[in-house]
Amino acid sequence: MDPLEFRPDSMLGVPGLMRAYRAGSVAIVNAVGTGVADDKAIYHYVPEMVRYYLGEQPILDNVPTYLMTDAEQRAWVLERLGEMVVKPTSESGGKGVFIGPTATEQEIERRAEEVLRQPERWIAQELVRLSTVPTALPDGTLAPRHVDLRPFAVFGDDIRIVPGGLTRVALREGSMIVNSSQGGGSKDTWVLEEGPSTESEAPTARWEPPRMPELSQGEWSGQQQQQQQ
Repeated sequence: MDPLEFRPDSMLGVPGLMRAYRAGSVAIVNAVGTGVADDKAIYHYVPEMVRYYLGEQPILDNVPTYLMTDAEQRAWVLERLGEMVVKPTSESGGKGVFIGPTATEQEIERRAEEVLRQPERWIAQELVRLSTVPTALPDGTLAPRHVDLRPFAVFGDDIRIVPGGLTRVALREGSMIVNSSQGGGSKDTWVLEEGPSTESEAPTARWEPPRMPELSQGEWSGQQQQQQQ
C-alpha cells in the first residue's frame, strides 16, 4: 500500500499514503488490515468476534466452519467428506473449492489425502443450498441457476448497510460456484422498498469504532463511505 511504511522494495502502492491516512486527509476503501479476512480460517471465529468486540449476539447465523488443524474437527469432517465443502484458506475466486455431494470417489479420496498432508491449508463447511433464479441461456431459453447475494456495509461516522448488493450467479448447470473467475456472472439487484418494522426498536448506545494504535481517526464530514467492507 505504501512503500515508505511497509516494503521499501515494493513497486506497488502510493508513497506517503499512510501519512495522509493518519492525518485524515484521505479515505481508504477496504482499509489497512481488512485483508486478514481473506484467510478463510477467520470464518470459524466470526461469531465469537461479534460477541467479544461488539458485546452482541450475532443476528445472522454463520455457516458452520471447521478448522482442519483441530484433530477432532478434522476427523469429524473426513468421515463426512462427501457431504461437506472444503476450501483452501489462502485462495480466492472459488479456486480449489471442493463440493462433496458433486465429487467422485477419486476426488473425495484425493481431497482427504490433501487435508491430512497439510491440514493448516484447509477449512470445511456444511453445504449451503443456494436459491435458484430463472436465467437466460445463450440460446434464449430460461433455466434455473444458483445465486447468492453479497451485501455491502459502509463504515464512516457510523455503519450502514447499502440498500442493494451484488447478486452472483453460477452460469454452469448444477454448479454452485458463483465466482466470476470460475465462470459465474451477475444479475441486477432491486430493492423495491423497506418493509415496516415489526417490533419497536429499543434505543441503543452509539457504536464507537476501536482506535488503532498511533492512528488518528480524523475529522470527517459526510464520510459515510469511508470504508467499504
